[in-house]
Amino acid sequence: MSAHSPEHDAPHQLPDRPNLRHLKNQAKDLLRAGHAPSLAAAQFQIARLYGFPSWPKLKAHVEEVLSSTLAAPSFSDAEVAELKQAIDSNDFAAVKSLMTRDPALHSAPLGYNKNGPLTWVAECRVPSEAPSSVRLAMAEWMIDNGSDVHQGGDGPLMRAALVGQRIPMMELLVRRGADVNALWNGYFPILFAPCETVEPASLKWLLDHGADPNCSKLNEIGSARKYQGTALDQVIVSYNRSPQLGACIDILVTAGGTTIYNLPPVIDVLRGRVDLLATHLDADPSLINRSWPELDFGVTGARTLTLRGSTLLHVAAEYGNVESATLLLDHGADVNARATVDSCSIGGQTPIFHAVTQYYDYGLEVAQLLIERGADLSVRATLPGHYERPGEVVHDVTALGYALQFLGGHHGAGTKTAAMLRERGAPE
Repeated sequence: MSAHSPEHDAPHQLPDRPNLRHLKNQAKDLLRAGHAPSLAAAQFQIARLYGFPSWPKLKAHVEEVLSSTLAAPSFSDAEVAELKQAIDSNDFAAVKSLMTRDPALHSAPLGYNKNGPLTWVAECRVPSEAPSSVRLAMAEWMIDNGSDVHQGGDGPLMRAALVGQRIPMMELLVRRGADVNALWNGYFPILFAPCETVEPASLKWLLDHGADPNCSKLNEIGSARKYQGTALDQVIVSYNRSPQLGACIDILVTAGGTTIYNLPPVIDVLRGRVDLLATHLDADPSLINRSWPELDFGVTGARTLTLRGSTLLHVAAEYGNVESATLLLDHGADVNARATVDSCSIGGQTPIFHAVTQYYDYGLEVAQLLIERGADLSVRATLPGHYERPGEVVHDVTALGYALQFLGGHHGAGTKTAAMLRERGAPE
């Protein structure tokens, strides 16, 4: 099999703290995938992918960077804390004073994944607001005076792209050289940021400025990339639940985005396109209670339950889509249809289980609809547990009992939903 030769591709940006083992694994993945005839050839391809003429040159560069990184920083923890406070309070004068006095602060361990101060400035998390003229001026000054716009694999752009109101910051960063097709920290395409947060404005902005919806070149490095697939795959599997999901899907489809989930009825439920869903059901009534084993997504609200082996009504319940759920029920969907039970005896949940385990009560309205249409609250199932406890299984649990496993917390199930279930006499 012929090997792909990425030496003709635009070089990828190495993270500020490159990992030699990660690069070696990328080469091994190329070899395993049949994209190189030998390990040496695969390592050469990885070197060229990152803009180096050979693997020894790349290896030497990484070792040099790591050696310099291990050197004791010239700044103190107190200075880093002072810089963070200055950024958080939009004290531009203090930021300039601190970083002029000690330029090493441009690489201080600040921001998401400690990518650097510019990443923290660009995120506009504290205060949580659209970037002000002061914050934009601060970012531009930092770039002009020593901050790397590519720190962490374009960490500043990745964090700015999480929220649509930060587009002015995105514009500044791209104008100053940020790469909309970068691979943040070596494994997360920049375009996936607004897919994860389901933000149509920043998603469209990146696409309009050259982002590849299918991440074609990034996919060529093989399975070493932690987050595989296309942007459309990513927005579908996002743990966030938002009424803007349909807009994001439409934007990506219009941009030529593809997905491994080529299941039109399912996609139309996700998009909230009840008109198209009705057309599917009229053309093929068997869709109404079909089980879909392909649906390996649906994780949210701290639980690891997916939609694998579930029905379209489960999908509507998972994504809080009242109109789609109503249409499906009106067409005869079984409100108590059970998802497939796997070889480990896990599964068997009805749609109500998905609706009542959404964070911030996002599934409350669908849950009420399902109960009004006859959802049996006494149904029990054995299901996956909390994502912070990998491999956990919750045995023989009702919808309320399952919801209580995730109540509260950062992404826990909603308290209003649990209270509603109790008011309806739901057993634990």
